[in-house]
Amino acid sequence: MKFVIVFSALFAVAMSAAISQDSAHADTLRYDNDNIGVEGYKYAVETSDGKSASEEGVLSNLGKEGEALVVRGQYSYVAPDGVTYTVTYIADQNGFQPQGAHLPVGPEIK
Repeated sequence: MKFVIVFSALFAVAMSAAISQDSAHADTLRYDNDNIGVEGYKYAVETSDGKSASEEGVLSNLGKEGEALVVRGQYSYVAPDGVTYTVTYIADQNGFQPQGAHLPVGPEIK
């Protein structure tokens, strides 16, 4: 499980760096990186070209059967058509679950 936490924290840092590097002339307006530890992490980044991302991961059922990393986050960007697209997501023992006004919605699983 510690591998998952370390991997998630590194992914968060890489993701924030990638967002900052996509546009060669974008400035980082905000970068918060708090609470990276064994039990979770949290980060947020915003750039001058309209991109932003934030994510928080915590361990649920710590030390018990069914221990899992639960991640909640969002990212947004301005597309070439001028529209800002935002995706919010949860990633947990049930998989990656994105939501956004521009994303198709599948049938409800019963």
